[in-house]
Amino acid sequence: MTDSSALDPEDRKIVTLARSARARNGVPEGAAVRDETGRTYVAGTVGLDSLRLSALRTAVAMAVASGAKSLEAAAVVTESEAASAEDLAAVRDLGGPATPVLVAGLDGTVRATVTAG
Repeated sequence: MTDSSALDPEDRKIVTLARSARARNGVPEGAAVRDETGRTYVAGTVGLDSLRLSALRTAVAMAVASGAKSLEAAAVVTESEAASAEDLAAVRDLGGPATPVLVAGLDGTVRATVTAG
């Protein structure tokens, strides 16, 4: 586990935004990504009958739709112990294999930082 206060302030911000999106929308996961310009994109899980997306894939899609060319970092707040392979692939597609992905519990405590690799 990583003490959230020990995180870089910009990384702490995306974890906080992801946690807020999850709580505000009452969804299983919240996520946030930061693009190459420092802009952030925040999303929750999409659970429609015709469309199912994780929070992290939704945040990546929002960044792409807004013109982001790359990602600096990503964060997901989830009950799962790890980000899924599909989520990591989406981050990797836009940010590259070295893009850090912070995986936090529902309380915002970062359990792991992995690369999209």
